[in-house]
Amino acid sequence: MQSRLALSLACSLTLAVVSAQEIKDGQFAVTSNLRAGVAKIDITPPDAAETKIAGHVRQVSGVRDPLRAGVLILDDGETKAAIVTMDTIGAWDDMVKDARTKIETETGVPAANILIAASHNHSGPGYIENMRWAADLIKKLGAAAKQAASAMKPVSVGYSEDRISFGINRRKTYDGRAVVSLNPDGPNDPRVKVLRFDDGTSLTPLAVIMHAVCHPCFFTWGDKGSQPYPKGYPRMSADFPGEAQTFVEMCYAQKTSALFMQGCAGDIRPNLPGYPYRCADEADIQWAGRDLGGAVARAASFSVTREQLRKRQTYYPLRVASEVIEIPGKEGLVRSELMAMKIGPFLLLTMPGEPMVEYGFKLEKAIADRATPIIIGYANGNIGYIATAEAHTVGGYEPNLSKLKPEAEPIILKKLGELADRVVGDVFASFSKHPKDMQKREAEEKARLESKSATSTR
Repeated sequence: MQSRLALSLACSLTLAVVSAQEIKDGQFAVTSNLRAGVAKIDITPPDAAETKIAGHVRQVSGVRDPLRAGVLILDDGETKAAIVTMDTIGAWDDMVKDARTKIETETGVPAANILIAASHNHSGPGYIENMRWAADLIKKLGAAAKQAASAMKPVSVGYSEDRISFGINRRKTYDGRAVVSLNPDGPNDPRVKVLRFDDGTSLTPLAVIMHAVCHPCFFTWGDKGSQPYPKGYPRMSADFPGEAQTFVEMCYAQKTSALFMQGCAGDIRPNLPGYPYRCADEADIQWAGRDLGGAVARAASFSVTREQLRKRQTYYPLRVASEVIEIPGKEGLVRSELMAMKIGPFLLLTMPGEPMVEYGFKLEKAIADRATPIIIGYANGNIGYIATAEAHTVGGYEPNLSKLKPEAEPIILKKLGELADRVVGDVFASFSKHPKDMQKREAEEKARLESKSATSTR
């Protein structure tokens, strides 16, 4: 008996030693149904010095830093989806349609499952105004998607948050009238949300998605007192999202791809005082880029500590739902695409324009106990400002320029809630498993996928 006990203990110790030898510091096992591939490309116009800037329109004389796009391809074994991010001012309707067609052709990802988001960069080219660049952009997005799809790996997904310090609300109300003014007491969202996709072979992530809320208009028009750029920044730039992506990729020795997604920044801008604010200089952009980049690096690093790794899922269902709805506008109905994309416990909700910051808070409050929400603006289209109904009562820059009526807000919130229900999957309008009802749901999903592909090929 004693000899058997001794033998058992010896075997246990041997197994423990072998297991300890197999564990390598800086690596971790990934057990997951989700596979991912990523690629980034330079989309800077080759003739930048001859290109007119969109957003804060001005002529530039060259390039400060490159504009880039990132493509992340995801596959859970049943569903394929893609996330595209760009250092541009908008995700224009024509560009979204053309990019989806190209990416679907190159990868097989259904056009309806492709999320295309812009950083809202105010120092890059317009799409329609620069058609030669636009055509090249679509080709590059297709090539990047093909590259990403060819290098898919099993991944797990980590999440963490941090904060930035440079954003500020730009609306102030005096005597019942809203004006453009830096308002430290106005609503603001300084949080930075970070998703990292890991294959576990090292502590360098395959890809990092950073989500923050602020207009990328550091490099923009100036005012008479803002030397050295009283007429606006004279070069093309990716603004603070580009600077932050570069910082994060530098932290990982250029072995990861950082992608930026903009939040509800319709009324949030950089805190650069002036008349009413100044054009940034190099000190300002370094402050912002390193502030955001540092927050992302901190959050990303924290999410691979052993306690956080234990919280990661092993099953990441990938679900996408989208719908084009007609929203009441000042000059008629405005067609708008809304999307929900769920990656395991993480829920991305998108709007095709510039939602004011309150939209993010309201949507999060409605969904936060059911999923981890990430609310994205400037995606899958560009309908301009999406002001709150309350903002319309006092007017001001955003609601005055908006194409929408105040009645748009509850319609948008309700529809995004319905799309969230469809992808989160924890609530149902009906429990029916009757074959006819199941066939109806399957037909609706088939029609959604086919409608995007058909629209894209026109």
